[in-house]
Amino acid sequence: MKICIFGAGAIGGYMAAKLVQAGADVSIVARGPHLAAMQAKGLTLLEEGAAPVTVPVRASADPADLGPQDYVIVTLKAHSVPPVVGAMQPLIGPSTTIVSGVNGVPWWYFHKIGGPLEGTRLHSVDPGNVQWDGFGPDRVLGCVVYPAAEVSEPGTIRHIEGNRFSLGEPDGSKSDRATALSQVLQAAGLKAPVRPRLRDEIWVKLWGNLSFNPISALTHATLDVLCTDPGTRDVARRMMLEAQEIAEKLGVSFPIDVERRIDGGAAVGAHRTSMLQDLDAGRPMEIDALVGSVQELGRITATPTPTVDTVLALIALRGRVAGLYGT
Repeated sequence: MKICIFGAGAIGGYMAAKLVQAGADVSIVARGPHLAAMQAKGLTLLEEGAAPVTVPVRASADPADLGPQDYVIVTLKAHSVPPVVGAMQPLIGPSTTIVSGVNGVPWWYFHKIGGPLEGTRLHSVDPGNVQWDGFGPDRVLGCVVYPAAEVSEPGTIRHIEGNRFSLGEPDGSKSDRATALSQVLQAAGLKAPVRPRLRDEIWVKLWGNLSFNPISALTHATLDVLCTDPGTRDVARRMMLEAQEIAEKLGVSFPIDVERRIDGGAAVGAHRTSMLQDLDAGRPMEIDALVGSVQELGRITATPTPTVDTVLALIALRGRVAGLYGT
């Protein structure tokens, strides 16, 4: 089984290191100093309670160097995927599976969902249908990513917490391709359950990303603060309730309520969300995938989203002023 991880930053690098340690046939597409360090010295993984491990990796900036794969696991930020669909084509053979390990509402969300919205395209996450047409939705295996990791220096990944990558077919079936990938990931010491209702997990994770990320980027507050301050907690609650109404119209079941979800965010402690980190580091922010997509789904399902709309307008302008969104 040939696996290529496209965008092997923190999460992709963590997965790659674990897979290589387990003897899997893995290649990496990366760029810049991180790529140069991996090519020169290998990929180093730092895990709490374990000695640093450095593994050799086949890494390139050019997918054409790597050839067709059985699985291409995409771990880029959502806005970074459409521009590279064309460059990814050398990795895609007749039976290649695209594993979408990207935050937010996935571009394939309405593939094999059934009902009147079957096949609906989402402009906010796939402008111009680039992924739908360039990959083809039948190739896609969904993935909800839970680990936290960071590139501590080029070529080095520091694992912070979590090791679960939930997998799921758009139609909810337990397919051979999902089972096979799950087994390889589990052999590498990762949790990789195959879920019949992956969209439920997508929404539970999105609940937090939708609200905590933009609020933190606007206020510069850490999770413990924004989840306990009465004002920002109320804004997060309103955003989550609007999202819940949309999701339930689409058949999603939430295993917890909003208050418990916010309490869970507070329990994480003084964590700076990814959107705040991106803002501080001058990196483009995932505004469309995490917030704009929910607004679009509100329009599709005829669900008012006044709080989401307000926060989206604010964070979009913050992003544009910083030159990190819509430029």
